[in-house]
Amino acid sequence: MEKRSLKAVLAKQEFFKGLSDLHLEILAGCAANTRFRASQYIFREGELAERFFLIRQGQVAVELPTAPRNVIVQSLGPDEVLGWSWLIPPYRWHLAARAVKTTLALSFDAKCIRAKFDRDPALGYEFHKRFSMITSRRLEETLLQLLAVCRQG
Repeated sequence: MEKRSLKAVLAKQEFFKGLSDLHLEILAGCAANTRFRASQYIFREGELAERFFLIRQGQVAVELPTAPRNVIVQSLGPDEVLGWSWLIPPYRWHLAARAVKTTLALSFDAKCIRAKFDRDPALGYEFHKRFSMITSRRLEETLLQLLAVCRQG
């Protein structure tokens, strides 16, 4: 998919709404289409966080690796953003993510994006605000899950 088409796709996604055409074009330059098979790991805990993803189709399980099996912390679907460890040094994944079924996503190169932030601090600031909102919402959801587990035990 060419850069102009990626820009048009980004413009329609909730996470990117309100960004300027220039910022959408910059982000599209760091994006690529990606496909994951059912059960394929997108990333694993401890690996270098070199990308983040916008899920376009399919479903992804975010997992906490524990013995004897992984615990699903969240389930993400279309129009949701996956991954924020690429924003925080040392840029390592704290969890794992696995495609539950065939999943199509836009994959964003973290080094490319961080370099764009260095050149355009306004874009970096806007992105950090957006990712902070996602992080906060998902932390609240996780805490509610933990509370429910504690009440059962």
